[in-house]
Amino acid sequence: MSISEPSKTTVGIDVSQDWLDVHILPVGAISRVTNNESGFRTLVETLTASSPKVIVLEGSGGLELLVATYLAQAGLPVAIVNPRQVRDFAKASGKLAKTDTLDAEIIARFGEAMQIEPRFIPDVQRNELRALVTRREQLVDILKAEKVRLQRAYDQSVRRSHNHIITAVQSELEEVNRRIDDLIQNSPVWRVKDQLLQEIKGIGPQMARMVIAALPELGKVNRREIAALVGVAPFNDDSGKRTGKRSIRGGRPHVRRVLYMAAVAAMRCNPQIKALHDRLQEKGKKNKVIIVACMRKLLITMNAVLKQEIGMVTCATN
Repeated sequence: MSISEPSKTTVGIDVSQDWLDVHILPVGAISRVTNNESGFRTLVETLTASSPKVIVLEGSGGLELLVATYLAQAGLPVAIVNPRQVRDFAKASGKLAKTDTLDAEIIARFGEAMQIEPRFIPDVQRNELRALVTRREQLVDILKAEKVRLQRAYDQSVRRSHNHIITAVQSELEEVNRRIDDLIQNSPVWRVKDQLLQEIKGIGPQMARMVIAALPELGKVNRREIAALVGVAPFNDDSGKRTGKRSIRGGRPHVRRVLYMAAVAAMRCNPQIKALHDRLQEKGKKNKVIIVACMRKLLITMNAVLKQEIGMVTCATN
């Protein structure tokens, strides 16, 4: 894998479980390396020599974070983009075929056409917290599934097996919770954010920690931007005289899933959210519309609380 380019290039990387497929524009150089540390080292050497303007990767549910962090820590300009936007770009370009090699080219062409700028800053502690929060979600899902299976099991040996798994998962869940707590408590910034967020009625430890891990923009952008980032900002679907239904899409599904549960709780115990719920219900709005509105209201409240805290810190340091 030896490539030498005289000018700034745009690089697209398609990330899979075992491989990293690379496409370098404008020359169209393609290559493949293993998705491990050995492949990362080769990638750094190659891409450093190609003088990249930006290295673009799709968000792949966290699969891309390891290589993105490695490249960024090596001083290379990295950007992680929304895969939906890349797919839409591919359709608009008439590129309907799909292979790893073609995907890498489409990602590179998307980065070049849209003039994507580097915007990934590696944060090892946040990556660890995000991984632990994700693992906690997985363990909770496993625990729920095993408890349901236990209720349906009548054979004693099978029930013992379910109970054994439940005990093991509960133990692992306690350990993950402890490690999350340690990370939060050992960071003065995160500790304050955690305390402020949990003072909002309806926000519990899991919601607070999810947004700390997966929504670092909270408190740093305006209400419209934070709603769009999470995916609770309704999009219009109008054309000519037709007025379509507004819907939500995109965003960060992990955050949105926990936000949904927090909003359901807040509709009972948070006076502001409950008032919004009751007002929309009186207007005859559908339940789904009401819940999304309450999710957005709760998110905006969290954003305002942290923005106020950031403003106070800024004033104190000036």
